[in-house]
Amino acid sequence: MSYDALRDMKILDAVVSETLRMHPPAASAERTAVEDYELANTGITVKKGMRILIPAYAMHYDPEFFQDPHTFNPERFMEGYEPKHPQYAYLPFGAGPRNCLGMRFALLEIKMCLANLLRHFRLKDTPQQRFP
Repeated sequence: MSYDALRDMKILDAVVSETLRMHPPAASAERTAVEDYELANTGITVKKGMRILIPAYAMHYDPEFFQDPHTFNPERFMEGYEPKHPQYAYLPFGAGPRNCLGMRFALLEIKMCLANLLRHFRLKDTPQQRFP
């Protein structure tokens, strides 16, 4: 399977993204403020040198950012889906210049594994299958 073929699998990409939203590899990230920063409309100032905990897991389940957050819905990561989540509300690998170095490799690897599983196996409903 080629890199281009994997890159074009938009539904697989959305399924992986939604899975990472619901089960992020790291529940939180930690950063140290490099300068004083006032949080907009809060009156709170983060002082230089303060350590900040970024609760990715909590953000991924916040209904303010993700509508119906306990429902597995890969469509929320498909092009044209509304409402869009804020840019930094989805942080399975962190964000910015200090995000996970292995992110691209990890995503490529999981997509390759899933695509090969789906290619070599047939999935069928069973008589015991219950649909919501």
